[in-house]
Order: sequence, then C-alpha cells, then structure tokens
Amino acid sequence: MIALSRAAAIICLLLLPGHLAAAAYPVPRATTAIVMDGSLDDPAWEDALQIDLEYEVEPGENIDPPVRTTCLVTYSDRHVYFGFRAYDPEPSKIRARYSDRDRAWEDDWVGIVLDTFNDQRRAYELISTPLGVQIDAINDEVGSSYDTSWNAIWKSAGRITADGYEVEMAIPFNQIRFQQTDGEQIWGFDAIRSYPRGHRHHIGVFPRDRGSNSYLNQTIKLEGMEGVSPGKNLELIPTVTGSRTDSRTDLADADLATGDTESDLGVSVRWGITPNMSLNGALNPDFSQVEADALQLDVNEQFALFFRETRPFFKEGADYFNTELGLVHTRSIADPSAAGKLTGKNGKHTWGVFSARDDQTNLMVPGPERSSGGIFDFSNTSSVGRYRYDFGSNSTIGGMLTDRRGDGYSNLVISADSVYRISDADLVKASFARSRTEYNDEIALSLGLGQGEITDEAVTLEYNHGVRGWWVNANYQDFGDDYRSDLGFRPRVGYRSLWAGGAKVWWGEEGKPWYRKAWGASVERTEFQDGSHLGEMVSTWANAQGPLESQLAGSFEAGNRVYNGVEFDIREAEAGAFVQATGDLAFSLDISAGDWIDFRHTRAAERLFLRPSVRYTAGRHLYIHFSHIFSRLNVDGGTLFQIQAPELRLIHQFNTRAFLRLILQYTEIERDPSLYFDAVDAKTEDLFTQFLFTYKINPQTALYLGYSDNQFADDTFDMTRTDRTFFMKLGYALVR
Repeated sequence: MIALSRAAAIICLLLLPGHLAAAAYPVPRATTAIVMDGSLDDPAWEDALQIDLEYEVEPGENIDPPVRTTCLVTYSDRHVYFGFRAYDPEPSKIRARYSDRDRAWEDDWVGIVLDTFNDQRRAYELISTPLGVQIDAINDEVGSSYDTSWNAIWKSAGRITADGYEVEMAIPFNQIRFQQTDGEQIWGFDAIRSYPRGHRHHIGVFPRDRGSNSYLNQTIKLEGMEGVSPGKNLELIPTVTGSRTDSRTDLADADLATGDTESDLGVSVRWGITPNMSLNGALNPDFSQVEADALQLDVNEQFALFFRETRPFFKEGADYFNTELGLVHTRSIADPSAAGKLTGKNGKHTWGVFSARDDQTNLMVPGPERSSGGIFDFSNTSSVGRYRYDFGSNSTIGGMLTDRRGDGYSNLVISADSVYRISDADLVKASFARSRTEYNDEIALSLGLGQGEITDEAVTLEYNHGVRGWWVNANYQDFGDDYRSDLGFRPRVGYRSLWAGGAKVWWGEEGKPWYRKAWGASVERTEFQDGSHLGEMVSTWANAQGPLESQLAGSFEAGNRVYNGVEFDIREAEAGAFVQATGDLAFSLDISAGDWIDFRHTRAAERLFLRPSVRYTAGRHLYIHFSHIFSRLNVDGGTLFQIQAPELRLIHQFNTRAFLRLILQYTEIERDPSLYFDAVDAKTEDLFTQFLFTYKINPQTALYLGYSDNQFADDTFDMTRTDRTFFMKLGYALVR
C-alpha cells in the first residue's frame, strides 16, 4: 500500500542537500549561567553566536523565508546551548500542543543538526516545539536511515510571545559523542525551522542544492568548545517491573485463571569511556514492549510482518549496526537475561560489538514464495561485530559478523559492504554476505527442515543518479536458497531480481499551489535460483505535494508472478492522499484494487483494500486518531473473506511529562466456508484494549502503569476475554 507518513515526508523535505560553507563560525563560551525557562533574557545570550535562518528551502527553492528566525549558540563546561527567536506575524496561528517526545511533527518547531565528528556521515538532530516538546533523532546518511528511536537526556523550554515564540535547548556533552581532542571542536551544523501555514515552510541557514545526494557534507561549520569533556559520563538506570496475566486456556472456561504476580529488578548502565566510545550493559533488564504495535493484517500474507524495535537498550547506538542487508533486527532477541554493547568512532574508523543471552529462541525460515517460523524453549547467545572505514568525502567500506547459537543450533553470517559516492549526483552501494546455519533436531522436526549444515550467499548492488529535475536507479539482488540471517529481518530468499526505474520531477514556481510533481516508471524481473521465472512487473506512478500540506500519489502495475508453480497475471492500481484540513484536523486515505492471489488455495483472486484515517487535536492536550482497514478478497464463486479492522488511539497529554492513553484494536473477519478447502469459522472477532499512564521526567526516568486485554469470538463462542494483564514499570536514570 502507499504509505503517506507525514513525519517521513517532512523529514525527506527537510534533509535536502546544500552548498558547502567556506568558513567556520566561532562559538563563544557562555559568560553567565543559563536558566532553562524558555526566555532568552539571560546575559549569556547577549554574547552568544547569532546565526540568521535566511533561506526557505521548501516549498520555495532558496528564497527569502516568510518569517524571521535567529539561532543563538554558546557553551559551558557541561553543555552546549542553543536559543531560538522565531518571529511570527500571527502568533495565534502557532501550532503548539503537548505531546510525548518524538510525536510533535505536526506542530511548529525549531531544531539543530550536529555533525559532531565533521565527517559528513552521521548527525544528531534535536528539535523543540514552542512548548518545549522534544524530538531527537540520528540522521545516518551511510545507512540511509533517519532514526527517531534514539533518545537523549537533554533540556528544552519554550514560550509563545507577542512576536512569535522563543526556545532554549541545553545539550549535555555526555549525551552526544564527538571528537577526542585537546583543541577546538569543529562540527557540521544547521539550524532549522518548520513553519506550517497552508504549506509547511522549511527554513534553514544555507541554500540547498536539490541536485546533490548528500546533505551533511554541505552544512556550515561551528568552531569552538575547546577542552570540553563529557565528565564521568556514567548513566546507571535501575528498573523495577511487575506484571500479572490472567488467562483462560479454553473459551469454555467459566472464569479467567488468576496468574502469578511476577516482579523483576534490573539495571542498565552506560559508560562513556571517552567522548567517542561508549559501553552499555544490562543485567536482568526490562525489555518489555510498552508501546502497542501498529495494527497490521496477516491474513493471506506470504511473508512475516515487520515490527519496529522500541526497547531502550537496543535503540542505543542502533545506527552503528545498520547495513543494506538488514543483518540486525533486535526484536529477534525475545527474552534476554543479560546484554552488553561497545560502540565507538575514532577518525575514519567506526566500530560496534554487542552480545545478548536470550532465554527464548525465535526463528524465521525464509523462502522465495513464503516464510514460516517458530518459537523454541531453549536459550541462545546472539553476538554482533561491526567495523566501518570512511574514505573520500563521505564514502565507506565495512564488514559485519553476526553469530547466534544454542543447544545444537547456530547461524553465522559474515558480510562486507560499501557506499561509494562517485559525485554529488552518483552513488553506488554494494553488499555481500555468506551464511552458515545448522538446525537442531527440535527445529528440524517442528519446521520440516533438513538436518545438517547449510551455507549460502547474498549479493546486492545499487546505482543511483539523481539531479534536481530527474533521477534513475538500478538495483540487483541475489539471495541464495539456503542463505539465513537469523539476527536480522530477511523473510525472503532463494531469488534473483533486477529493478530499474526513474522519474522526472517538476518544481513549481514561487506562489504556485502545487510546488512539487513527479512522474516515474520502472521494470522488474525476478527468478528462482535455478533461473526459472518467478515474476516480472512494469509500473508507473505519479505524486504531487501542494496546498494544505497535501500529498497525492497514485500508481499502476502490470505483469505476472509465480506462486506454488502457477503463473498469475497481475493488474493493480494504488492511490493515496493526505490533507491537513485545518491546524487541528487531518485526513488520509490509502486504497488499492486489482488482481491478486489466494495464497492459501493457489488460485486467482481480486482484492480491494481501503484505509481511511482521521487525526484531530482538541486544544493543547487531547489527541484522537482513528483509522479503519477494509480488506476483501474475491475468488471464483464469491467473496473468500472480508475484513473490518478499526483502530482508535486516544491520548490526553497533561503536560510534557505525563499522559493517559487508550488503544482499541478490533478485527472482524467474515469468510465463506464453502470456498475453503478445509474447515474455517464463518466469522471471527478479536479485540485488543490497552490503557497506559506514563510519567516521564526524561526518556529513562519514567513510570508506566498499564492494563491490557484480548477478547475473541468465533462461530461457537460470543466475544470472550481470553486474557488480561496488569503491568508496571519504574525506571530511574542516575547521570554523572
């Protein structure tokens, strides 16, 4: 489906490449203490470096911005400080709502980009709204990722004034990594502002070149912070968790059986050994998934669904292990009892290692047409080692080893990868991996696998040429039948594919309602490893961005694909739309329709998928998001199944620290049993409910109190609660 994520769209617009600045800006030391109250009236701000944000880079192309913004920079022994004066001729239109961190993309905001190693490969981004709500992320250009799961402990405060708003930000040196030097630091830098008024105007310090494939090698430079140190740079985070799950093993049971109350004490530690090297460890940690996963349908799916990582230990330094092959997806580590991680960077050398003892083994078995898997009650040790060498302006070459083994089972992957930027417009990526896997008797019997050792290889190659008005891309993938990367997320192997495509981009003139339009096309051919045909597809698409922050997209593809030895013709259309109707109300719609496959019975089908959603923010505190999935699959003879799946997320944010959240996820599946080859229920229903109260002083010092339950109904039983869970988590960060 076409996913129209607003945050992703904003990030893509924001991170457009720019022109290289010629000189560094000297940052003075703060002359007095700075109080984080959102008011730039401390004397130290008078002597701070002042940088004006002089360019609108979206939707206008390096034009004068509609509003004035000034960024102030200074530092002390322990912090680097940033202040913003964001002027606004109509302060009543400023979007400022209380929300949890990393969720305020729809509001007005200002922020900074810090390439602390000045290597044009990786940068911290720290953002604040007019109310001091925080967003932080790591922009990894080498791994082509923008990771908002990174959470630092820093301070921000803001206030709305008669002239706009002001923001103060204090970033402790012990929360970021930087060059180890006795002299002055030189950092790549940008200051950014997002100003949503009809269009979402993005404003920055320097003009951007839309024809360059790198943003970080174009930033201006800050010079200063001489002799700064992260101090002891030690975080100790003890946690207390408790839970009780009541359940019934049979829907006919009269009552839920009361479960045992379980409690655990754990501790996590982070030690910044040097400014550029960090050690993390955890004993008996809480790795619970407090955040409920977004609703996804797994009916008539070939391959396993992807769910993002939300657990704090694994999010720390995760970008050090990003590769094109996706060799590390830490949600494969299900129930660890202990874990350790060491990451660092010194000049052109970047490295990372981690290891975890997992008391449960989750396993996915991929194939060219489907994936399967199982959960096994034996422990394993999962270990990863990563090294990367930087060369040129921002090219890299690296290697990685992943190893997972326990109770006669093992999976070892050795890989190499490179990102080579030939020019500002040309980029080449290459990856190679070799795996060796051995399944024990339990796995082989349960999943129907052969015994003994298997080995195989994977290769990916990509070339991209992109300039302001057009781009072309070619991508080759080759994954052997027996290739396995069990610590990563690789649900499909046993195929070779070649994809090639390109697009023409039109940038609108100043004042035009539709400021970006694009049309493109692609061809793809896929085959089994023996060379036999697996599929081929020709696609075309178009998209546009315009008034009311709207995004429109559509595509059509035609071709064929082979499943279970049968070739099926495919003709399918997709469309998507998003519009910010008012500052508080937004709508989106995804739709797809056309030929598909009934994978359960290997026969031709037609599918229809709809997902409308609405988001409404009432005042500064209440957030409502409702979406509804409708999915239908028709085969000869009638409708095989029809799914209704509404989801409601209701959040009352008391302030920047506390919120109360309700999640309701309901799924109803209606089937025609006469069209199935085996017995099925004509109707099943599932209902998931979660209440969560959260109080956060910072990302690690937090209290969670929650309740969740699941209910189920089928042809025999009405809606019945199958389980319920009460849970609590308390963590406290001791920072030195």
